[in-house]
Amino acid sequence: MPANQINTQEEPLTLYFIYDSHCPWSYAATPVVEELLNAFDYSDVHLLHCAHFNGSDAPKKAQVEQVSALSNVEFSDAYSKQVSNKVSSVKTANFMSWVQSKQADKEFEFLKVLQHQHFVEANPLNSRDDFDKIINQYKLSPSNKVFKDALSHEAESVLAGIAEIGEAIGTNAFPVLVMTSGDQAIFIDHSQHLASPKDVVEMVRAELADLSD
Repeated sequence: MPANQINTQEEPLTLYFIYDSHCPWSYAATPVVEELLNAFDYSDVHLLHCAHFNGSDAPKKAQVEQVSALSNVEFSDAYSKQVSNKVSSVKTANFMSWVQSKQADKEFEFLKVLQHQHFVEANPLNSRDDFDKIINQYKLSPSNKVFKDALSHEAESVLAGIAEIGEAIGTNAFPVLVMTSGDQAIFIDHSQHLASPKDVVEMVRAELADLSD
């Protein structure tokens, strides 16, 4: 276990993050996820792309302004100018499910790269060419089905898993951040930690301590 990771629990920890790559709130929650990944040792981590944006709608400008006010994540002027354009995260969902099966250890790193490309570089991530930068940077060879307009079988499987989690926790909202310790679950309200993501660690440590009492 790395020196900066702490797990006083005997029960194995699992982290679930349900997100959409094109969702501003998911983008703002990612630093909270990063703090949790750095602070604890997990038996399993599930980064689950819900593919909410299918080309029929877009994030609201007011939503982006609210996220900017509550968090420290960056939105470029170029992104803000096109925020009302309809977006599709389907290809990103396909790409992330492909990464999950091929290079799961880099999945979170790739998510951060893609979010930066979308929200800062204003890359729509909606064509094969839009993924060239990350493909070339990491020397990846994703299959052609990743870049189809429909969800891949792997991405559909992720959605099935998300549906099960939603049923268990009683909500289909996203982003969602849940940690389990054995058969007990901690629902983490990411919205309380957007301005200071590191604060989530002490909150979770306290919750884990309560579970072990």
